[in-house]
Parts: sequence; C-alpha cells; structure tokens
Amino acid sequence: MRLKFIPREERFFELFEDAAENIVKGAELLLKLVNNGHDISQLADEIENIEHEGDITTHEIFDRLNHTFITPFDHEDIHELTGHLDDIIDFIEAAADHMSLYEAGEPTPEMIKLVEILLDAVKAVQKAVGGLKDMKNARRILDYCIEIHRLENEGDTQHRLALAKMFKAGDAMHALKWKGIYDDVESGLDKCEEVAAIVESIVVKHT
Repeated sequence: MRLKFIPREERFFELFEDAAENIVKGAELLLKLVNNGHDISQLADEIENIEHEGDITTHEIFDRLNHTFITPFDHEDIHELTGHLDDIIDFIEAAADHMSLYEAGEPTPEMIKLVEILLDAVKAVQKAVGGLKDMKNARRILDYCIEIHRLENEGDTQHRLALAKMFKAGDAMHALKWKGIYDDVESGLDKCEEVAAIVESIVVKHT
C-alpha cells in the first residue's frame, strides 16, 4: 500500500512540462523551416537555442533528482523520462543543423509530411507528460500514449516511402544528404514512442 500523505517534490512536474513545451516549440520551428525552404540557417540557429534551453531544464531535473529523497515516482523512471525528452529536442536540432550544413536544398513534400507527424507526436507527448501530475486522468494519459504509438508507426511508413522515392530518382548524393535528415526526424519520433512507453509504465505503477 502506497503512503499518499508523504510530501513529495512537485517541482519535477513543472520541469517536465517545461521540457515538453520546449520540444513543441522546436518542432514548430522545424516545420516552419521545411515549409519555408528559406532562412534555413537562421531558423536552425533558433532551434539550437531552444535545444540549449532544453539542456538547462534537463540538468536541473537531474540535479534535483540527485538531491531529492521523495520524488513523484521512481528515480529510474524520472531519469529515463528526462533523458528521452532531451533526446527528442536533440534530434530536432540535428535535423535542422544538417539541413543547413549539408545545403540539402528544397525540402520535399514527404519531408514536410514527416515533420507534421513529428509535431503531432510531440504535442501528444506534451499532453501525456502534463497529465502525470494528476493520476486520476490515467485513461486520458494512456490515450495520448496510444496516439503517440500510432503516429510513430505512421512516421515509420512515411520515412520508408520517402527514402525509396528519393533513391529511385537516381541522384545518390542528394538522396544520401536527405537520408540523414529523414533519419534525424524518424529518430525523434522513435524517442517520442519511448517517452510514451515510460509514461505508460509510470501510470501502471501509480494507479
């Protein structure tokens, strides 16, 4: 039987929400970047700044975790959740950076679609993570996790189709540049799914 009267450090929930909000901002800027096709370097710099903000939040969570005895849920779960949230913004930043560095050219409609899927996924991550402060909404949290899994599957299909189309076009160098960028976005989606799995585990343990 869990002891519900023991005080716990609530600041973790605020920091999780800050991290998730930061990821959404990064994904929104990445979508702006691929839709725009111009100002790539400037937008990539803005995303890099957001990634740095994410690092600050991550470090604060880890520092707090190392100095807090009673946490909202298991130390291991907090550590994993924080790490995977940080990974998502890292891959968003990597995609933007590689677009700028590789001078990859005009984003394809397939890339735009994949980033739209990523944005939908990180918005669902934001809702799922935000729900952790009130486990009475367990069913709603799990529904967001199911949606994240669905979006990851959709992104995986989009990723494969886009790469096949590029390599069939015959420009191997162009295809290789874009493959790295597609892989960054797809890796971001994979991390969203890993966040969903951790959130599901937390909900099961605490309801």
